[in-house]
Amino acid sequence: MSYLVAIDNGSQSTKVSIVDELGRVHASAQRPLRPSVYPRPGQVVHPDDDVWDSIVAACAEALQRFTGAPGEIAGVGLCTIRFCRSLLDADGMLAEPMLSWMDERLARAQEPAAGVRYVTTSSGYVTYRLTGELRDTAGNYQGVWPVDQASWRWSADPQSYVDSGMTRSQLFELVDPGALLGRVTASAAAATGLPAGLPVYATSNDKAVEALGSGLSNPSELLVSLGTYIASMTVGEQHAVDPEGRFWSNFGSVPGRYLYESDGIRRGMWTVSWYRQLLDTDLDELSAGAASVAPGCGGLMTVLDWLAPTDHPYRRGALLGFDGTQGRDHIYRSVLEGIAMTMHRHSGAMAEALGRDFTEVVISGGGSRSDLMMQIFADVFATPVRRTRMSDAAGLGAAICAAVGSGVHPDWDTAVKEMVTTADVFTPDPAGVSAYAALLPAYAEITSFTDPLFASLNSMRHG
Repeated sequence: MSYLVAIDNGSQSTKVSIVDELGRVHASAQRPLRPSVYPRPGQVVHPDDDVWDSIVAACAEALQRFTGAPGEIAGVGLCTIRFCRSLLDADGMLAEPMLSWMDERLARAQEPAAGVRYVTTSSGYVTYRLTGELRDTAGNYQGVWPVDQASWRWSADPQSYVDSGMTRSQLFELVDPGALLGRVTASAAAATGLPAGLPVYATSNDKAVEALGSGLSNPSELLVSLGTYIASMTVGEQHAVDPEGRFWSNFGSVPGRYLYESDGIRRGMWTVSWYRQLLDTDLDELSAGAASVAPGCGGLMTVLDWLAPTDHPYRRGALLGFDGTQGRDHIYRSVLEGIAMTMHRHSGAMAEALGRDFTEVVISGGGSRSDLMMQIFADVFATPVRRTRMSDAAGLGAAICAAVGSGVHPDWDTAVKEMVTTADVFTPDPAGVSAYAALLPAYAEITSFTDPLFASLNSMRHG
């Protein structure tokens, strides 16, 4: 039996799993990340060396729990959150705290700073800490980078470096998903518990790796990723641009393949965590109560822009429709319904742009563990929805990349077939489908009523 170590660094925590060649988890550990730091308005960074520290701790704990032979571990798959930026000094260490994906500076050219020798992603930085190699996965370069979307390599156009504020000498070597990044150094082995010399393999960005670990492969399938950032995705064979902005192209987790991604929800499942922590209650208790609430929550609707999108920076979250009959269970269900109905609108726009009909929905991420959430999605989409056996689909996707890179499986299709297993399928309930069909048109227009209010409040604050 061969084993793979999957490192999945997300927005709120790092998870490390040791997975066998059939996708079964034999040991795992998780470490929460510390709260983000906001040095100035619009700036969001990870405190100190928090991402690396969380990976070190989670690796060490997972390896301690693993009862197999270290020599049977074939490799490591490294997956980190996309859109982060690491500014490194000449020794490859952080010259300043890592920029979060929420940092507004990522949307513009890199500003030159004293002491910065290299500019890379979170995965590039972690690769260097693990292996000592200045190498990174090409699939994690989205946003303002001088990367060629067709070739998956650094651009040959000099203007792209001017536009990004970067020079070629600042950038790491790019490799494809499944390719070797390097081998665990003696110092990294001492810190993490990983065997020295163990090969580390490239994956892609976290959403693409999650799609791989969810088994997404058919153009008629839609994946909804229920994470801190909620997105819906489908597969594509080429980089494509929609003039109306109804979807965008992201690198996939198989070389040469792409994901088409709709608009999403920033701080999506963060809202669920926030509400549970606010009430200081158990999630199962909340879910049980919300399951007894009828669809529509007695007229209560939730607008989910707790972190405003960049194209509507004045937006805020809102709870609308209180009349004194609703309680905490109504609010919780309204949040879940808001997530499902928002993603129904976004994925519908993407389907229209692509000329596709999605006949099956796959749900991944932490929210997929909720039976209530799964049923709400089935009813809102009026389509069967499934979840996989391993809820950490990004972790499983990272293991698949390592399995292909190490030769545990001969190709991507075989690895997915052997390692991804459907756990449950939720079918639409006719009563729920009918209720949400009546609500969806009204919910689709909700921001046309709230936008003027929030825009006015924003101008009052800043005028």
